[in-house]
Amino acid sequence: MRASILKQNKVLIASIRESMSDSDLMQLREDLASGVRRHRSTGVLIDVASLDVMDSFAVRTLRGIAQMVKLLGAQCVVVGIQPDVAFSMVQLGLTLEGTATALDLEDGFSVLETRDGQRAVDDG
Repeated sequence: MRASILKQNKVLIASIRESMSDSDLMQLREDLASGVRRHRSTGVLIDVASLDVMDSFAVRTLRGIAQMVKLLGAQCVVVGIQPDVAFSMVQLGLTLEGTATALDLEDGFSVLETRDGQRAVDDG
């Protein structure tokens, strides 16, 4: 089952469903790369709130998507990690190191706005 990707202004919002296979995650990576280029997006929010578990492949893929998005000139924030999922990730040594995270979509938008503001200040 493919993830849904919505566009709001210059931000792409990808919602990951709990029944996504490894190939679905790879397709999401491709879809987001082409979406960032096509829409000249400045930010990507990846909503994982519906996941009740994240395996090592999913974590590596999310980290890879965040790095790819950054190389394309946009910021990426993973939102909605459930407390039990976070606990399991820590127990298994799985991290999203170098990837911004936020509690929910609203906080994710705030993170993107803050980073854009910092970039504007740094560039000015």
